[in-house]
Amino acid sequence: MSPATLDVAGIAVATGHYIDGRRLQSEETFETCSPIDQRVLGRISEGGAVEVEAAITAAGRAFPAWAALPAASRKLFLDRFAAEIGRRADAFCVVESNDAGVLLSRMRHGIVPRSMLNIGWFAEQALQLQDRSIDTDQALHNVRHDPAGIALIITPWNSPLMLATWKLGPALAAGNTVILKPPEWAPLTGSLLADCAHAAGLPAGVLNVVQGSGGNTGAQLVSDPRIARISFTGSVATARWIAQTAGANLVPCSLELGGKSPFIVLEDADLDNAAATAALMYRNAGQVCLAGTRLLVHTRVVDDFVATMRGYVDQLRVGDPRDEATEVGPIIHPRQVERIGGFVERAIAAGACPLWGGRRHAYGAQYFEPTLLTDVAQDSEIVQNEVFGPVLTLQAFGSDDLAVELANGTDYGLGGVCYGETAHATAVALRIRTGFIWVNSFGIRDLAAPFGGIRRSGIGREGGGWSFEFFCDVKDVVVPKKPFRASFSHR
Repeated sequence: MSPATLDVAGIAVATGHYIDGRRLQSEETFETCSPIDQRVLGRISEGGAVEVEAAITAAGRAFPAWAALPAASRKLFLDRFAAEIGRRADAFCVVESNDAGVLLSRMRHGIVPRSMLNIGWFAEQALQLQDRSIDTDQALHNVRHDPAGIALIITPWNSPLMLATWKLGPALAAGNTVILKPPEWAPLTGSLLADCAHAAGLPAGVLNVVQGSGGNTGAQLVSDPRIARISFTGSVATARWIAQTAGANLVPCSLELGGKSPFIVLEDADLDNAAATAALMYRNAGQVCLAGTRLLVHTRVVDDFVATMRGYVDQLRVGDPRDEATEVGPIIHPRQVERIGGFVERAIAAGACPLWGGRRHAYGAQYFEPTLLTDVAQDSEIVQNEVFGPVLTLQAFGSDDLAVELANGTDYGLGGVCYGETAHATAVALRIRTGFIWVNSFGIRDLAAPFGGIRRSGIGREGGGWSFEFFCDVKDVVVPKKPFRASFSHR
């Protein structure tokens, strides 16, 4: 094994950055560990001023030629990029499961196929970017979507591969060059993506991967005025800093942040189906921003719902994410385990009652029991703030109006779930202030649909044309229908 690579269950992963089409090692490094058993996977190059400058210079140099390519030509590169992800599917599954604790079953059957689609689908959609025109009596307006320049993409640790490709697809397809900063707690599939881009023949500088911490590497990238777009998924606190820093350079930001989404169960709901879906909120150890973590259940059905849900929760298999039978894996980092435990301890001290769970799981140091807390006040910390772990709260309501009031009673607004007779549930869903909400379902997504939140859950939308609106400068080329002659008359 080369000193510039590390071995993850037999998969060689390059430890250096990928800049201007080649690997670059740094003197500074950081450690990446597996959340499964806390073993050290290896040391990764930490980007500093030299690497940041090299990446920005490379991306800037590559931009004119990449932007000038017809969308169909860029599509050829991106189709090969998607194919390379598929060719390395097993490597992505093994590495991300070890590095981030993501369920192997979820990687194999959901994330890797979706990541390939993220690249290929946006490449196809980019072919239609310049087809819009507005015909008026005076002129023909040709609306163009020109690539903005260098796009900085910063991804989180809960699903590094999927969220990186979700942003890379439209950014590259639109003609931007990209600097990807993977999460420091799970950086390794970002390195594998660089291998795929290289094998697909993407021109040097079109995609650059710079590894490092948010406070060091990320901060230097965000503050550079040569960056044209910043797309970030992560915490509210980090997003505030990014927005303030980018604002000084008037750089547009897309911010997909946390959630505290309601899961509403109306009195006419299919309780078995609702309870089974609610138990799914514990998958990926609750480290899913769009999970419905606040269970709001009608008083007439709350007891039956809890009993039914308990049956499904008891069936959940907690364990090693590399086992395809596992449904609840580890928490990403010891610091996050402490954070989750602190939320639960403070809630219980304030009067909350754990119907189940509430402690670290016996399976391992970075595992937490699927937990449900009741007797929680609407203004309590556990209801108002995102835990980002396998911890749900339960509140009862006696009317639709109260359900809506409770659902809308936080500063978040990312997702939501509403179970009930279809017309009834839809009517309630329409009253919830959120970016999206599922009726009698969960997790149905389509790349053409908008994704994003309101309030503390973010700014902007990703998906379909919304992604291109962000990664492009929209320009109107106005061609008059009659000869135009300048007039200086004030009459």
